[in-house]
Amino acid sequence: MSTTPTAGARPDEVRQHNRAVLLRRLHISGPCTRAALAAEMGLNRSTIKALVDELVGDGLVVERLPAQRSGAGRPSLLVLPQPHAAVALAVDVRVEQVSMALIGLGGEILNRCSWSLRPETRTPDEVFTRIVDSSAVLIEEAGVAIAAVGVSAPGVVRRADGMVREAPNLHWSDVPLGQWLSEALGGRRVEVGNDAELGVLAEHLRGAARGAADAVFVSAGVGVGGGVISGGLPLRGSGGYVGELGHMVVRPGGLECYCGSRGCWETEVGEHALSRALELPEGAARGVIVAELHALAQNPDEVLERLGDFAEWLTIGLCNVVNLLSPQLVVLGDLFTALPRTLLDHVGGLLAQRSLVSRAMGGTKLVTSSLGGDGKLLGAAELAFEQVLANR
Repeated sequence: MSTTPTAGARPDEVRQHNRAVLLRRLHISGPCTRAALAAEMGLNRSTIKALVDELVGDGLVVERLPAQRSGAGRPSLLVLPQPHAAVALAVDVRVEQVSMALIGLGGEILNRCSWSLRPETRTPDEVFTRIVDSSAVLIEEAGVAIAAVGVSAPGVVRRADGMVREAPNLHWSDVPLGQWLSEALGGRRVEVGNDAELGVLAEHLRGAARGAADAVFVSAGVGVGGGVISGGLPLRGSGGYVGELGHMVVRPGGLECYCGSRGCWETEVGEHALSRALELPEGAARGVIVAELHALAQNPDEVLERLGDFAEWLTIGLCNVVNLLSPQLVVLGDLFTALPRTLLDHVGGLLAQRSLVSRAMGGTKLVTSSLGGDGKLLGAAELAFEQVLANR
């Protein structure tokens, strides 16, 4: 944990920097004693005491005795973040549904709602209006004020202003979602990010990639996307555009993709490809696909017989990703989390054999998301909290 501000900083700048680091530590990692905070941050106890007292006075944290005590003597007080002291509105726009939540300091979900999308309700105007109306209900029910807004969108997003440049599976193009929401929500800054980018942010801070300096998150729905953590930080690319792993060509001359190419990874391992592999009707509902995968998992001997080709294309894409980015681990999210363990073990074994980088590193760990359906909501909240925590 870095606690070193810019050289030559004034005392008030040093204090503000240390305050922000301490608050972020509590937000991400949870309750901690003053002594442990001092050790982690490399500060003396009197400085930590002053910072904690200040945060308590501002209502951002509280100090309490631990629920369970051990040893003799007076137990150390725990410093805990106050969830209602800073609240982010998080929005996860997907092809088939929108989920929203109010997420407090420390990552606690205070209130939530979701609704399904159909072709007639998937237009930018319809989605925007429903988000604004639903946010008012959530805020009134929870009795809180929101400090910032974060949005996950399934497409190419310009991070500077929240412009959704292209979300092809939603049929959106150049939608100024960030600007619209900012104006509708009282001028609050709205951060909009690509869904897979926010998925890897959530996994890195709160999920399966916690503590990993280099990780890749690959998610599958109608589309396939990826997010990258490199050197402990999100890799966001020029203009905020990064992670379109689904449009890596793995099968030249394969099926036509909406992007204009043929044989994109998305056409071989996305939701429609999985439906074909399972011999389900084109456009089968997500729940039907998941149910079929769960049923198949009960018969391990049949898994590769039915999904062998799918596993091969998944392996080819993952080998390319690992050879290019050299992550410590790859986290599979969304529909990939329903894949049978037999298939995942098979793919992991092939990845270890075929990837030169994986062999050099002694193996790249392949895991599934631990955050379930909330990953991108939590990622959107963390995107919103970045500026909030720096300025509290």
